[in-house]
Amino acid sequence: DDDDDDDDDDDGPVDLFDMGDTPSDKLIWAFKFPLAAMMYVTIPDVNNPRFSSGKWFWLTFFMSIFWIALLAFVMVWMATVIGLIIGIPDPVMGLTVLAAGTSIPDALSSLAVARKGHGDMAVSSSIGSNVFDILIGLPVPWFLATTAAGMDYVPINSDGLNIMVLMLFVMVGLVIITIRASGWVLTRKLAWMMMFLYAVFVTFSLLLEYCILISCPCGMGG
Repeated sequence: DDDDDDDDDDDGPVDLFDMGDTPSDKLIWAFKFPLAAMMYVTIPDVNNPRFSSGKWFWLTFFMSIFWIALLAFVMVWMATVIGLIIGIPDPVMGLTVLAAGTSIPDALSSLAVARKGHGDMAVSSSIGSNVFDILIGLPVPWFLATTAAGMDYVPINSDGLNIMVLMLFVMVGLVIITIRASGWVLTRKLAWMMMFLYAVFVTFSLLLEYCILISCPCGMGG
């Protein structure tokens, strides 16, 4: 069927000059071509017969990590600068722009495996990535910053962080309850419920950060 054909196409080597068929495809190709060309040159494509001997996978892996780290650094830098220009605090930018930017790859990978019928892999990937972010993605930069700069700690400027952490535990419980109520299967109603819970979490978090729900001694709400 069509899904199998799409999977077969994804397994082949990357065609850098495949512009697509529609005008929108050609526009997207032109927009991403400079970055795609740099990745094409620096990341060996193991689906290409030239690099399929099994000796290049380590270089493909590490170069992929390098590009992820570089793009993540640029994204954080741009979000910080944009936030300073338009007056949006760092916690709000992290809660919205950075959270979405770093989670879109997770969403795409979960979509890819879910379309192949591996729903358990999609859910476990999302959970595992968030555990990795909290237990590795946070402490490793803190360790490097305190070691390199000789600081005793890294300050966190967020007056509502304690309540947001409590909300996170509540959301995790609600997620488990909704999945259990759906019979441990991924349905469209479950998807709508998940998006609703995320909207509630973001709304309450923004209200906390802007000191609308609580009074902040040095917060943004004055």
